[in-house]
Amino acid sequence: MARLADYFVVVGYDFDKRASSESQGQILQRFPEKDWEDNPFPQGIELFCQPSGWQLLSERKPPTFFVAVLTDINSERHYCACFTFWESVGDLQTQKSQPREAAEDEDHGIVQPTQLFAPKSLVLVSRLDHTEVFRNCLSLMYTVHIDHLNVQLETLIGNLLTCIIPIAGGSQRTITLGAGDRQVIQTPVNDSLPVSGCSVALLFRQLGILNVLYLFCAALTEQKILFLSSSYQRLSDACRGILSILFPLKYSFTYVPILPGKLLEVLSSPTPFIIGVNSFFRSETQELLDVIIADLDGGTVTVPECVHVSLLPEPLLHQTKTVLSMVMDPELQYADYAFPPTLIQSSALKIQDKEIRAVFLWLFAQLFQGYRWCLHIIRIHPEPVIRFHKAAFLGQGALTEDDFLNKVLDGMAFAGFVSERGPPYRATDLFDDLMANDMERIKMEEGHPCKILRHIKELAEHLFKNENPYPSVAMHKIQKPTEGSHLRIHQKIFPFLDEVAVQFRIDHAASSQKSAPPVVKPEKKCLVLSGPPIAAMVDRNGSALANSARRLEVVRNCITYIFENKLLEAKKLLPAVLRALKSRVARQCLTQELNLHSQQNRAVLDDQQFDYIVRMMNCTLQDCSHMDEHGIAAALLPLVTVFCRKLGAGITQFAYSCVQEHSVWMNMQFWEAMFYSDVQNHIRALYIEENESCDQQDYGEQMPGGKSALEIAAVQRRLWPTLCKEKQLELVQKEESTVFSQAIHYANRMSYLLLPLDTSKNRLLNRSGLGDVESVSNSYVTNSIAGSMAESYDTESGFEDAEGSDVANTVVRFINRFVDKVCTESGVTNEHLKTLHTNIPDIVQMHIETLEAVHRESKRLPPIQKPKLLRPSLLVGEELVMDGLRVNLMSDGRDEATGGVSGGLALLPAEGAIFLTTYRLIFKGTPTDPLVGEQVVTRSFPIASLTKEKKISFHAQMEQYFGEGLQLRSCTFQLMKIAFDEEVSSDLVELFRKHLHKLRYPQQVQGTFAFTVGQSAKMLVEPKSKEKNQSLKTLSKNLMKNAKKTIGRQYVTRKKYTPPTWETRSGAQFATDEDDISISEEPDQSSLTLSSTIKSSDRQTMSNVVERACCRDYQRLGLGTLSNSLTRSKNEPFRISTVNRMYTVCRSYPGLLIVPQSIQDPTIQRISRCYRHNRFPVVCWRNSRTKAVLLRSAGLHGKGVAGFFKSPNAPTAGPSQTDSTSLEQEKYLQAIIKSMPSYSEATGRNTLSGFSSAQMSSSGKWGSIRVSNRMSSYNPDIGTRLAGKDIPPPQANGGPSETHFLRQQRAYLYIIGDKSQLKGTKQDPFQQWEVVPIEVFDVRQVKNSFKKLMKACVPSSVSNESNMTFYRCLEDSEWLCLLHKVLQVSVLVVELLDSSSSVMVSLEEGWDITTQVVSLVQLLSDPYYRTMEGFRLLVEKEWLSFGHRFSHRGAQTLASQSSGFTPVFLQFLDCVHQIHLQFPMEFEFSQYYLKFLAYHYVSNRFRTFLLDCDCERIELGVMYEEKGERKNQTVYKSVWDYIDKLNKKTPIFFNYMFSPEDGEVLKPYSHISNLKLWDFYTYETLSEGPSYDWELVHGRYEQPDESDRQDTASQKSQRKIVWPCYDNRSKVEPDAITKLLQELQSLEVELGLVSEKWKDTWDKIKATQRTETKLESRHSLFSPLLLSSNLIHQRRTQGLYLQESVGSSINLLESENIATSTPSGSMASGRRSTSTLYSQFQTSESEHRSLEGVLYKKGAILKPWKPRWFVLDKTKHQLRYYESKIDKDCKGVIDLAEVESVNQGNPSMGAPKNIDEKAFFDLKTTKRFYNFCAPDSHNAQLWIDSIQSCLSDA
Repeated sequence: MARLADYFVVVGYDFDKRASSESQGQILQRFPEKDWEDNPFPQGIELFCQPSGWQLLSERKPPTFFVAVLTDINSERHYCACFTFWESVGDLQTQKSQPREAAEDEDHGIVQPTQLFAPKSLVLVSRLDHTEVFRNCLSLMYTVHIDHLNVQLETLIGNLLTCIIPIAGGSQRTITLGAGDRQVIQTPVNDSLPVSGCSVALLFRQLGILNVLYLFCAALTEQKILFLSSSYQRLSDACRGILSILFPLKYSFTYVPILPGKLLEVLSSPTPFIIGVNSFFRSETQELLDVIIADLDGGTVTVPECVHVSLLPEPLLHQTKTVLSMVMDPELQYADYAFPPTLIQSSALKIQDKEIRAVFLWLFAQLFQGYRWCLHIIRIHPEPVIRFHKAAFLGQGALTEDDFLNKVLDGMAFAGFVSERGPPYRATDLFDDLMANDMERIKMEEGHPCKILRHIKELAEHLFKNENPYPSVAMHKIQKPTEGSHLRIHQKIFPFLDEVAVQFRIDHAASSQKSAPPVVKPEKKCLVLSGPPIAAMVDRNGSALANSARRLEVVRNCITYIFENKLLEAKKLLPAVLRALKSRVARQCLTQELNLHSQQNRAVLDDQQFDYIVRMMNCTLQDCSHMDEHGIAAALLPLVTVFCRKLGAGITQFAYSCVQEHSVWMNMQFWEAMFYSDVQNHIRALYIEENESCDQQDYGEQMPGGKSALEIAAVQRRLWPTLCKEKQLELVQKEESTVFSQAIHYANRMSYLLLPLDTSKNRLLNRSGLGDVESVSNSYVTNSIAGSMAESYDTESGFEDAEGSDVANTVVRFINRFVDKVCTESGVTNEHLKTLHTNIPDIVQMHIETLEAVHRESKRLPPIQKPKLLRPSLLVGEELVMDGLRVNLMSDGRDEATGGVSGGLALLPAEGAIFLTTYRLIFKGTPTDPLVGEQVVTRSFPIASLTKEKKISFHAQMEQYFGEGLQLRSCTFQLMKIAFDEEVSSDLVELFRKHLHKLRYPQQVQGTFAFTVGQSAKMLVEPKSKEKNQSLKTLSKNLMKNAKKTIGRQYVTRKKYTPPTWETRSGAQFATDEDDISISEEPDQSSLTLSSTIKSSDRQTMSNVVERACCRDYQRLGLGTLSNSLTRSKNEPFRISTVNRMYTVCRSYPGLLIVPQSIQDPTIQRISRCYRHNRFPVVCWRNSRTKAVLLRSAGLHGKGVAGFFKSPNAPTAGPSQTDSTSLEQEKYLQAIIKSMPSYSEATGRNTLSGFSSAQMSSSGKWGSIRVSNRMSSYNPDIGTRLAGKDIPPPQANGGPSETHFLRQQRAYLYIIGDKSQLKGTKQDPFQQWEVVPIEVFDVRQVKNSFKKLMKACVPSSVSNESNMTFYRCLEDSEWLCLLHKVLQVSVLVVELLDSSSSVMVSLEEGWDITTQVVSLVQLLSDPYYRTMEGFRLLVEKEWLSFGHRFSHRGAQTLASQSSGFTPVFLQFLDCVHQIHLQFPMEFEFSQYYLKFLAYHYVSNRFRTFLLDCDCERIELGVMYEEKGERKNQTVYKSVWDYIDKLNKKTPIFFNYMFSPEDGEVLKPYSHISNLKLWDFYTYETLSEGPSYDWELVHGRYEQPDESDRQDTASQKSQRKIVWPCYDNRSKVEPDAITKLLQELQSLEVELGLVSEKWKDTWDKIKATQRTETKLESRHSLFSPLLLSSNLIHQRRTQGLYLQESVGSSINLLESENIATSTPSGSMASGRRSTSTLYSQFQTSESEHRSLEGVLYKKGAILKPWKPRWFVLDKTKHQLRYYESKIDKDCKGVIDLAEVESVNQGNPSMGAPKNIDEKAFFDLKTTKRFYNFCAPDSHNAQLWIDSIQSCLSDA
């Protein structure tokens, strides 16, 4: 029983504080005036009466009612029902100034109307939530007051405050306040179920299903929730609705349904809350960044970006949405019916409310299914102490990774749920009944919405009956005020009540209650049933194969072999067992089998048995998480103290000393759960022994025929009140003794698994996260390795302040923390706790002493037999820096070598050694898997390509323990994860890292392998100052000094303008000199000759400059003819300038440059100042057809560009040096334009839009460039192709709104510039050039993209996340996007050059993207650069001579280490690779050639790609070698010389499909969908390592060839398994031409002939085929391997085929020029270009015809016999048939592997006539029965014998 209302309060406006800034309310009267003893008066009621603030209004509002909720310090909720009405201000003040007697006089009761009205509130404070009853009571009081009823208000208040009603029980009580009213109060049947009314249904109608589910999940996961509404009552109802659907959980955080405006700072609280605020304060809630805001009026829920709401796990979320939609909208499922039911209607609001609540009750039943089976009862008396085993619950439900459930189980609401509903003997409610009895029904109803809905309605009926036990009762009688009474002008003021009269009634009722007998209702308690346990879930990460009975049988057999001492058999099975233990079922099987053997007293093992058991234990534990959700570690915990081996007299080593390296032992929650589980078992056994007097040995959770611990606890709790005090005390003491003894037992167990074998080294000091896989060492310890386990103990410590302390103190502190927690929760007395703290140090110390003896003896064990280290092959001049360190090569994120998804054998992990040489880092070893142990695994990469080195730790399935390891990543797309063997000391590891760092980042470039090759490794680590080529270097330095002195004497003056300094470079000593000079008036440099400008001592160097690639290419292009004076004829447009011969104008440019004839050298020196690093525009290529030129330069300086390209109206500071420089720049560009032949033509100024399609694509094909809608206004020809987000349009200041990318009138010169550098530019219509601003990426983007690309192609670990798949990571790297941009710009430039416009590429510093673009443009435009000689010249000219910073971008020295690796050149090679794929017949070199360059440009094996410019190469004396050095050299300094030598030996670099067209201009597709990932990034050969060091792998394949030749006579199959990622497929499966050339060379050697070079042989074959082709008819082109095309233009068609008559000869077909004519009207549809040619290749495979001929074949049912040409192929094991002999399209294939028999047959219906019966034979396969007929019996027998011999050979 409880009071209906505790307090009645009258609250009014406080006029005394009216003048203050904020108005307030005050309590006018309160009844009773004294607090109740059991319920003190809540403070702050006046704030909640007017949450928006106390204000005076100019008009009277209608009365309002709402219920606020206040929470006191004891977490008790008080419901404050507020009834507010408005009174005149004047009358209030009058009432306040007169005595009460005057106020009661009728004459003073009538007042005059006033202007202002003040609020007054009548408030009821109660601990019960009866909203409607409170509304009726307060409305009655207002009615008595406003309608002047003849009833005393004091009577009503007194009766209200003395009304006593039951809290629950389903009873009804009629109450009256004494004004002729009557109300019936129905109490709920069970007070544990919330009373919701209609609040839940209203909440769903306001917000919708999904929004409420978000709020539901947010409340359960302890997020902050804020409701907004203009209605206070709706705020209260919404908050009540949220709490109702949370049942059976109770919200335990801040709960304020109506928050006053003055308390809004509460919203900034860091703790979770559910709060309601009036919409009036919406603006003040906008700054809340971590609060979920639900707008009830607008129906929206806003979740901030920083808040993550974990949703229900699937499929529960989907099922809940479905059922809720069926409840909210019953017509939904019948909406599509042709004849829907007629009686469908939504439930009433109250019924719908209960149905929604029933859905959430059903949801919680599924979420918490089987929770009682995971409860640990650790004390029964005097009060139950229960703990929940979270890990076991999540593991059994396979929900370990579910974020939502993890948060719910860790929340305070669930902790209260366990403490409230955990006790096994208590009163139950609807949720308990649902969990105990309906779980099987819920499981059966899954997937049947109609059955679920029926169940929901049943639950809803129970909820409705609980809330409305008597639904038909409606006996309310409440008088309401007259309609419109609140609008009366003359109203009485609410009177001042008589406190004495009210208090008298309260006292009278209190005295009568004391005399009445107390109502005692017995509490119905019973046993709480646990319900069915959690159903066994399938291992999510496993499969049918992983959990198959066969694998479990392997585990059982291996364990049996071990204990039967059949160790050879066990060793064979062990790898399979270790793989099977990845499955949870196999791990559980292992623990069960070991438990069986431990019970048979077979725990003492010999060394080998002990090793195998320990390895399997470690493998089992390594895949367990630190939570041990599947109980694997819990099952192994007693076993690790059972299995042992004898080390000596009285010395035994237990398994626990070898399985310590696992994170689960460091997890305090694991130890707590294990402790509670064991305590529960012992408590259960205690009461079984006492009550049943039987000694139970099995301490399982559920004994056969016995009771569970919770059932026993329920019986004991029921008997507890009946026991005497002595018996009660005895039971309490026994339980405490049980807990105490288990605490001591677990202190011992923890010391076993926490103290390392070598206690002198504290492994617990290294703190690392449990989740960090690379920091957890779950390794294997066997034999003598156990002694070194302490060397690396990388686990989650859980130890505080461990630094500086020894291992004993660390372990003692950890155990003390554990004991404090579990004993405090278990109710152990302080005396026992102090005893434990005293004993723990002694336990630890005693165990340490035992371990010392074990550690000492374990060192005496014989060492493990380890495989012999294999020595790697080294290059000439390559030397070992350190001897091989024994390591294991571990698997990374690539699963090809581990037998992963693609299958195959496990090549990794492999055991071997890591070798550090002066050139490479090499691993060589053998796989640890005995099935592939004979293979050799090699993985290596150049030291110079190392990009990242990282220390890691491992938990690997190895026989050795690996404490530390390294992860080494190379920019050659290689990754080494090595784990050092225990024999490798930490000092050796550090020495290895030190040497590696020195070799990777030498002090100077002279320290790289290309310079130090051949020197001793000792000299390499500590380089001497003595250098090679000293005389040449001295000459170079003197040359530079003399040049500067000469220039200084003649032309140098001090400058006024200082250009921006350029980047730091290795030759920084010249920077100051160059910055300080300025060119003034100078003589005409064109008249200077080589003799006059260079002293005789420097002429040799200058002649070398002339021999460089630049000059050779200039002469080929007709840009410069060198004479003795190095000048050009005056009528030529361009000349070779020597202005930079001493590298004084631009240090990063070559010595000789092409400039316009009319521009003098002094002008060039002035112009160069405006460009970054003085890289002024120079000509690098000229189109032979259009004579358009390609220029390159760096971007303009910010200061130097003033006035250039600017608007004529732009303000200037007056004439300056900058203005004159800009004028000279214009002259320079004008001179280039004048050099073009089209400049003088009158018709040359065609518009770009006027180009015909034939002109635009006269040769080649346009690349695909995306078009976006926002740029659709550009020119349709060039503009549209450029209009993509990658190349935005220029922003013309003040120009028209419709901008064009290029002008309508074609310019003579287009300048491709960076958009960011050309802001504010305006095109001058009188100029003949046009600026094309584009957005380009910088080197940082390239660097970041490359890092992501490496991680995508070579991941360090396997990731199961959906957003970390290979293609997702590849997309995120944006590498292909960067290639697309480069190709897009290059194709644009190609088209402009092809349309007679010159182009100047002026991007960034001019040495990265500029170099890429100009190189690709020349490659696409000029077929010469697609030859091997031309490509070399292109790279030497554009990349080496024009100063790409190879050393800086490659981080080749210590100075450039911080800049990182930026693969600009690799990006260029990838672009060439993309073009090569699209145009394979246009390149003389192969794809391998590009890979070779990609590998060696970072390897530092050659000097070619070292240093940043020619100037630096001259200074170091490495630019020009003495001619004698190149002869008979064993160590090649130039990669080109090496390629030339190799190309003479082997056709590896040659492209057999090379068949170029004269003058072909390539225009590849550049869209991302047309780009392919280069296999250079993903391909690997573990058999030999990278194949780019040819000497190391060339000799390995001659021996297999010989062995194959020897085996030809044997009957063995010649088939060979080719393993992915292991074999080099190009060697094992060479292409046909290479194979034939090799055979030809071998035959020549056998015959004693002089072996002819392959190129000579190839050229002879080509010449022979040309001659034969002219004599053959056109029909001969239909032979095999024909390459044909259908081109509009005259084009040669070339093909390769293997002639049938000569099996090993090569025929190269070359047809005559075939001209085809096509009508001009069909030009667009009929025209094909080069790129379409390659899609038409039909290259059939090589024919291996063992037997061939005509056979009649019987068709399918009802089909006749037909003759077919059959070919028996023994090599491919196939029987193929064709339409005819000349037909090359195979009609069908019969796989001989499927043939079961071949026998003589009989003729059937429709068979050919006049054929011998013996000519028929039948072929039976697994799929079909074939009938054949040969021409005669002899041929039939021949076919039968041949097919049978094929079958026997297989």
